[in-house]
Amino acid sequence: MSQKGKVLVAMSGGIDSTVAALMLHHEGYEVVGITMKTWDYASSGTGAKGKKETGCCNLDSFNDARAAAVQHGFPHYILDIRDEFGDFVIQNFVDEYLNGRTPNPCVLCNTHIKWRALLKRADALNCDFIATGHYAKINRHENERYYISKGIDTTKDQSYVLWGLQQDLLSRTLLPLGGYHKTEIRQMAHEFGYPELAKKAESYEICFVPDNDYRGFLKRNVPDLETKVAGGYFKDKTGKILGTHKGYPFYTIGQRKGLDITFGKPVFVTSIDPETNTVVLGEEEDLKKTEMQVGKLNLIKYDTIPTGMEALTKIRYRDEGTLAQLYPLSNQSIEVHFMGNAKGIAPGQSAVFYEGNDVIGGGIILRDNETRN
Repeated sequence: MSQKGKVLVAMSGGIDSTVAALMLHHEGYEVVGITMKTWDYASSGTGAKGKKETGCCNLDSFNDARAAAVQHGFPHYILDIRDEFGDFVIQNFVDEYLNGRTPNPCVLCNTHIKWRALLKRADALNCDFIATGHYAKINRHENERYYISKGIDTTKDQSYVLWGLQQDLLSRTLLPLGGYHKTEIRQMAHEFGYPELAKKAESYEICFVPDNDYRGFLKRNVPDLETKVAGGYFKDKTGKILGTHKGYPFYTIGQRKGLDITFGKPVFVTSIDPETNTVVLGEEEDLKKTEMQVGKLNLIKYDTIPTGMEALTKIRYRDEGTLAQLYPLSNQSIEVHFMGNAKGIAPGQSAVFYEGNDVIGGGIILRDNETRN
């Protein structure tokens, strides 16, 4: 029995999770590898006949993860969570678009499916910890709460997608890559004897939409969707009809390309009304907002937020963040007043609040408020 403890490591077969597992193994942890099968074409109805599964859910990835475990002498298991994943993540993905919002399935999968599934299996295998290959850090505050901080590699930092992890999960999670740059992880892959991993392509798609065509996915999974939503109107902010569109679920806030309508200048989707099947178009300035409301909060670093607390607020993964003041409305919702331009707020996406490099907490954007003049 290792003095450092026993850890269940989520291994996708890619470079990050493989190196994370090998790092912990060589540091003296008793490692158990596990690969989670979340999705396949048959269960999601993508209809991509003959197309190879991609990303984290293909047979090659399973074999790569198992091979690394066997070679280094620790056990490896495959955990099939397709039913849990499909019922929650895929249904939420479809429902959010049908409600005129833009979902973030990777956040939901991490916080509601993968981590819970890992913890459940860790308990069954008598593991003290769970670990993943995310680029972020977990620290413990003087108030005894565990919290997430940005990884030192700013180009790979994944703290944004982990805002939903609760204290019982954080207290048992190890993130060994948070203190390293990607270049260092690639070098470690070479040193561990896996140079092919350093060359392995990384996948950035949603795993169940591997062609990045979410519209096609909706059409295949919602009967007669195109017929039901056809004939809606594009309007400007005054309500003037500008033309017809293909259906509100096929548009997202901030979208400029693929509108099939021209005005001699760039126009953007600024809001979506599913009840009237209306897509409002405007100029780039119309995307800038002063306020928004965020719900389904999960506070991490502190158990409460003082009224008017300042925090850098990110409204999407690649967003650099905008300084804002936070005004709690309840235990589950908060109003955010931006102190600068916040452009392209999309209901359904995640808002994550930072104090320096530390995640205060996050939630789901419910709506934006007035337009900045």
